[in-house]
Amino acid sequence: MSLKTALSSLAVCSCALLLNAPAWAQSYQNLGKSFQQNFHKQLKQNKVPGGAFVIVQGENIITLDTYGKRRQGSGKKVNADTVFRLASVSKTFAGALASQLVHEHKLSWQQPINHYLPEFSLAVPTDSEAITLGHVIGQSTGLMPNSYDNLVNANVKLNKIIPKFAELTPICPPGVCYSYQNVAFSFIGQAIEQESGQSYEQLIEKRIFAPLSMKTASIGYEAFTHTTNRAEPHIKTKHGFKQVKVKPNYYQLAPAAGVNASITDMAKWLMANMGHQPKVLSPRIIEDITTPGVRTTKELRRRDWKPYLDDAHYGKGWRIYQFNGHRLIYHAGWVAGYVTEVAYSPELDLGIAILLNGESRVISSLGAEFWHQVFAKDHG
Repeated sequence: MSLKTALSSLAVCSCALLLNAPAWAQSYQNLGKSFQQNFHKQLKQNKVPGGAFVIVQGENIITLDTYGKRRQGSGKKVNADTVFRLASVSKTFAGALASQLVHEHKLSWQQPINHYLPEFSLAVPTDSEAITLGHVIGQSTGLMPNSYDNLVNANVKLNKIIPKFAELTPICPPGVCYSYQNVAFSFIGQAIEQESGQSYEQLIEKRIFAPLSMKTASIGYEAFTHTTNRAEPHIKTKHGFKQVKVKPNYYQLAPAAGVNASITDMAKWLMANMGHQPKVLSPRIIEDITTPGVRTTKELRRRDWKPYLDDAHYGKGWRIYQFNGHRLIYHAGWVAGYVTEVAYSPELDLGIAILLNGESRVISSLGAEFWHQVFAKDHG
């Protein structure tokens, strides 16, 4: 059976289940149709080249749909198997993979990162010795936010960036304040590789992609550019969206920004994180990666989300929001030409993923409005 046929069967099965389900399930189906209409309307109005979304409830796909073209001006449409870059949503995979090893006692969140990366140092060497794997994965290293992302943007190689940390003084002690990182976050990959004896790519394929049947998922620049059915990147200019080349720079930070996947794969990833693949992500692992760590007050000021957010923290590769009094597990991503968003409600066993191949703020408003409607309907 082809993947397309399998997806079609799953969608038909899901709809059949929902048609005979209680009122709340029918309500979610209606919500899915409403979001689908708004998704197409907003992407068309904002002239976004292409996109895809999926809404899942439990182990069922409520709605999966696509929009537009893989490349602006081409005849190649986005479909359910079109692969997008996930950008920082890749961090959700890194958190899960590291937590698997922690629960197998192969890694420890308390282990100093210097144990795996001895060349990493700060202006005061003892400051770097205090930074643990837990701080790295929990975005609480105390380093200046987005340290050396500017060098990554300039395509400087990681081995040239790491010595630069010796010039930095922390803005707070580790574990005390939130400081979002891409370069430092990727250090978790060194620990994973050294303790597993496998490359990050090999281990994530073995531990996550294969057991979840994420058939189009991959890691890295080569894997993405060799994928025929891929969404090309588009950046926004004053003259509208412009296609650009796929940049390899952030791919060198595989745990932070290296995953590629289709919307079909994201449905499977959501279901696993919602607890429906316990052999891959056990309840202990899910609890571990979604336990609130440092508070992220900056998130409370997000333009489209601030009317609804009561509180926000970072877990281990996931953000944990309080959305109008309800717990919401969330992460977004952006890398030149792509934006992504994934979120789920443990309370409602409901999740959504959105992938776009054009840089547009519309993804933020779509996500915020979706969850506003969800919780309003559920408790209205």
